[in-house]
Amino acid sequence: MPTMEQARQWYPATDPVHGFDHVLRVYRLAERLALAESADLEIVRAAVLLHDANPEEKNAAGFSGDPDEEEKRDNHHHASAEFARKILLAEGWSPERAEDVVHCIRSHRFRDSSEQPASIEAKVVFDADKLDAIGAIGAARAISYAVLHHQPVYAEPSQDFLNTGQTVSGELHSSYHEYLFKLRRLKERLFTSSGRAIAERRHHFLEEFYEQLVAEVDGKR
Repeated sequence: MPTMEQARQWYPATDPVHGFDHVLRVYRLAERLALAESADLEIVRAAVLLHDANPEEKNAAGFSGDPDEEEKRDNHHHASAEFARKILLAEGWSPERAEDVVHCIRSHRFRDSSEQPASIEAKVVFDADKLDAIGAIGAARAISYAVLHHQPVYAEPSQDFLNTGQTVSGELHSSYHEYLFKLRRLKERLFTSSGRAIAERRHHFLEEFYEQLVAEVDGKR
């Protein structure tokens, strides 16, 4: 199984959203959920260490606005899954267990529902990853992501966005947009009872944070 030091080399040192700090937090959460859900710890640990691994881009800083770069991010779970297969088979893992890890990685992305988590290990990895997107850490990551992508912390969403989740021409995708589109929905998307229990308090904090943010922007608090 990859070590922590090996895994650290596969992630950018300065990315506040998908860097190794994110991996460490998800690793701790995933261990907690795996023990509660009787999941295979080795599969879960390996999947978390590899779930966002992208050695080819680990030294990239910030975001250039290049559509090709955004497309790579949208498909990162497939690239990471292929990288994981290569690493694990080289370590001597059986093809079957390597595929268990690959499935965890391919099915962990919120915006791609083409492969849903089927195993308890994949559900644990999905839930741990999503728990790191809500609560205080979730708010900090959403703001960091907006700043990296040259988007505002807050912008008023259009009615079209509120209705469909799609921005109109010229509309900026602020961290508040991300909260409305994704973050506030994560609690209901979790698979494990242990993950849902942790999500309750984190969701409440995130909800209050964005309510306060909107109120302060409007000068009401």
